[in-house]
Amino acid sequence: MSRSEYTIAGRDGPWEVVVGLEVHAQVTSNAKLFSGAATAFGAEPNSQVSYVDAAFPGMLPVINRVCVEQAVRTGLGLNAQINKVSRFDRKNYFYADLPAGYQISQYEHPIVGKGEIEIELADGSTRTIGVTRLHLEQDAGKSLHDQHPTKTFIDLNRAGVALMEIVSEPDIRSPEEAGAYVRKLRSILRYLGTCDGNMEEGSLRADVNVSVRKAGEEYRTRCEIKNVNSVRFVMQAVEVEALRQVDVWESGQEVRQETRLFDSARGVTRPMRSKEDAHDYRYFPDPDLLPLVLEQGWIDDLKSRLPELPDAKKARFIGDYGLSVYDAGVLVAEQATALFYETVAKGRDPKLAANWVTGDFFAALNRMGRTIEHTPVSADQLGKLLDLMADNTINGKIAKDVFEAMLETGADPAAIVDEKGLRQVTDTGAIDAAVDKIVAANQDKVAEYRSGKDKLFGFFVGQVMKAMAGKANPALVNETLKRRLS
Repeated sequence: MSRSEYTIAGRDGPWEVVVGLEVHAQVTSNAKLFSGAATAFGAEPNSQVSYVDAAFPGMLPVINRVCVEQAVRTGLGLNAQINKVSRFDRKNYFYADLPAGYQISQYEHPIVGKGEIEIELADGSTRTIGVTRLHLEQDAGKSLHDQHPTKTFIDLNRAGVALMEIVSEPDIRSPEEAGAYVRKLRSILRYLGTCDGNMEEGSLRADVNVSVRKAGEEYRTRCEIKNVNSVRFVMQAVEVEALRQVDVWESGQEVRQETRLFDSARGVTRPMRSKEDAHDYRYFPDPDLLPLVLEQGWIDDLKSRLPELPDAKKARFIGDYGLSVYDAGVLVAEQATALFYETVAKGRDPKLAANWVTGDFFAALNRMGRTIEHTPVSADQLGKLLDLMADNTINGKIAKDVFEAMLETGADPAAIVDEKGLRQVTDTGAIDAAVDKIVAANQDKVAEYRSGKDKLFGFFVGQVMKAMAGKANPALVNETLKRRLS
């Protein structure tokens, strides 16, 4: 669907949806942003907390160089401006799981400025979504409300973990575009290795800002839906919040600027608190941290060592391998999938390789609940299966049976073919005999075929293949049948 096609029909005509996303991506690093405490997921509560994270008096933050590097690499991957001078500020607010009473973040002077992300939509069209900024900040801890009937427990393992907050421009105009943006951003982060993108574990989550307006209007009041943790929920949150706001405006009331939560079970958003403005947080420069000054040579060195990113890889797959835009997009969405495909395609028919990877292979992974990182059939094994088809050892139908056996046993395809006696029959004498037998047994259909019913040719092919247990070379069967029936 194009940008102009997604509108909400109201009593007074169509409404346009305006969306901006603030994505919080946990930086891939072994230590936190300002301390040496570990960041491993799933550790025992409060087992990864330094004196800095717990805000003990007199403890001073020390910047983690790796986190800065990851932020700069992300900015470069978003085609964004890298600010050689940035600054950390204190954002003051109270939560029980924020021991210092403030969050160290970046406000007026972020490390990364304006960039852009190109998204692909279901109809094949593309759109460019602006990125406003990327800044570094520390995460808060976690409040646990289900451990005791009357008390809240606090786990500070996440306190101080480095986050990149990536803020989009309000360029998104539909749930589909919101979903495509998060998927594309996640893909870029995973290619770069700057965030693992695991939304289930909370290392990637989005605040969804939604407003609606009539065509040609200025922006109306927006609401922010906090901490949405899946692409599907982001899309649902956009839709249900936009519908809610249209109802509010059309009932003669005004939408209040506020923070809301998305209730995925009920499919609604619920008010959380009135939306704070920047002055409510009383930002001021952190007195314990000097401005962050980067050298251009260091930035250039990081840029020179970036991996090939999804857009560039997609263009190469289309140009070098002759793949369709759709197939190339599917194959580059995850770096591991692109690497798997290129291993399978090396020295082979690239389009056949793409068909097998996106077809039978993906279907098998989905059926087995596996990821490509834990596949029962390696790229080398799948490539060998394609080789057996290329040299006419087996045909396409037998290849599917061999593939199923590979999934079950993990065995080499050639060994399966030999063990099960599946080698393709290319003996023209055997094929001639089978064709003669089928033709002799179906003289009535032969007459119909010769009278013009060309579709019956498929019947004869099927009968011959069945008689030869699917092992006959299809090209030879077709050639022999055409000669015999003519």
